[in-house]
Amino acid sequence: MDANWFQQALDRVGASQADLARHLRLAPSAVSRMLKGERQMKLLEAVQVADFLGVSQEEVLRYAGAAVEQPPRPEPPRRGRPPRPVLTGRSPRPIQPGAPPPPRADAIPIRSAARGGGEQEMFLGDGPIGYTPRPANLTGVRDAYAIYMIGDSMEPRYAQGWLLHVNPFKPPTRDRDVVVYKKEQAVLIKQFIRWDSDALMLYQLNPPQEIRIPREEIVECHLVVGVDQEG
Repeated sequence: MDANWFQQALDRVGASQADLARHLRLAPSAVSRMLKGERQMKLLEAVQVADFLGVSQEEVLRYAGAAVEQPPRPEPPRRGRPPRPVLTGRSPRPIQPGAPPPPRADAIPIRSAARGGGEQEMFLGDGPIGYTPRPANLTGVRDAYAIYMIGDSMEPRYAQGWLLHVNPFKPPTRDRDVVVYKKEQAVLIKQFIRWDSDALMLYQLNPPQEIRIPREEIVECHLVVGVDQEG
């Protein structure tokens, strides 16, 4: 953990460790220990720190070094029957340093996002930051994934840091929650109301308001089918 870099980054944005603690919803002592390398920084916290400092997630991870808590590695194969070889016809690609571990067969990827500006939008990061066990209602669903809730716009239904399970193929229905992808990597997690001829109508819980997004700004609209409060 490069504590000097983090302190200089805080100075650049005119903030203190106490301000960062409020942003992360942590005790100031927890942030102090984290920046000293005495407490591991979680991947979600790295996303939030990058958002607060106005830098990339990769830069935060680089200066946090080994102090970042990585996703759990796949369990080793049990003794007994040897694992079947996977024949792909090509050599395996090397794992890049800092990359999340390869997924298990029953896992789905976790997408990362950082909080943005208007309407409490988030902005999607590149590639998965880890993997989580596949819930039963996503068995066999191609391209299923999970995404962290950032911000408080859907409280009390979802708190920041909860992990939402998403089915990208199930059509959204009224009063169900959706992950909406807008152009330029902007992401919204809201309650679906309806599709109008020229717009998507959504509802936000906190503060309560209807949101109208022109159809031409929408890239995808995916249904939320579950939530993991532990994240």
